[in-house]
Amino acid sequence: MADSCKVGVAGIDDDFWQGLVPARTCGPLGMNDQGDPGRSSLFGDTPGTLGVNDQAAPTLNSCVKQALHAQGVAPKPSGEGTPPKDDPDQLVLAATAYGEGSAGNVYEEIAAIASVIVRQVKARGTTLQTLLGPKSTYAFAASDGNPRTKAFRTVSAAERLNNAGMASALKAARNALDGGPDYSKGAYFWDGADLKTNPNHAKVLLGVKFTKPEHNIYKMKDSGKERTTHWMVKDKTGKLVEGKVRGTYTYVYESTAAYGGTVFWKFTDSYLTATGSKPYL
Repeated sequence: MADSCKVGVAGIDDDFWQGLVPARTCGPLGMNDQGDPGRSSLFGDTPGTLGVNDQAAPTLNSCVKQALHAQGVAPKPSGEGTPPKDDPDQLVLAATAYGEGSAGNVYEEIAAIASVIVRQVKARGTTLQTLLGPKSTYAFAASDGNPRTKAFRTVSAAERLNNAGMASALKAARNALDGGPDYSKGAYFWDGADLKTNPNHAKVLLGVKFTKPEHNIYKMKDSGKERTTHWMVKDKTGKLVEGKVRGTYTYVYESTAAYGGTVFWKFTDSYLTATGSKPYL
């Protein structure tokens, strides 16, 4: 059978057998049109009882079969439309990224958080289930009763797909797991509104630098203090003492991106050089 909806001369489909197959333009009551360009069966072009198509799967019109399957009007071919099994990594990642994201449900924000988490997992040589387990101290939304994370975990799969924010989180998790676009721009860390509201925020006290004005969503000043580190060497008695200068740095963290209510960070190169720290710790 032809598989197009292109109507030719006298309502005959142009795309197959040189115009010998009836066109399949939608007509009233689902009746087959037998070549009339204004009327055709929604289910195909072979009539059944009283001229209504018998829903034989091979005759389904490609223009409408997906909609009919979704509505349950026409039967699905064997194996088609079976929902995939839940991916536990995708679910735990989506739940955490959704919880850590702000209420605006900005896709780029959630996707960036998911990418950071996956980067951390790879850098640490661990698993998502371990990093985001019930005792997680890396992403607190995974373990501290975050209401958004709890909501994600307690609703059904269908409800998640019908919730714009949760659906975005599932998409963001899949993007991160599949190595898709990295909206965090290489970040290993992120922070929300407590950057501004917490006067003793650890990162701010250590030193942060906003590399672009658009990253400074909370209108803060850079914080930093020049520090010098030294190589540690043993003296004549075997005691460790400071030797030659290893490096200097002013800022520990620099911004890489910002979306919604979240700022993303990585360690500055000068800090890594001066301290020998790992980029993910």
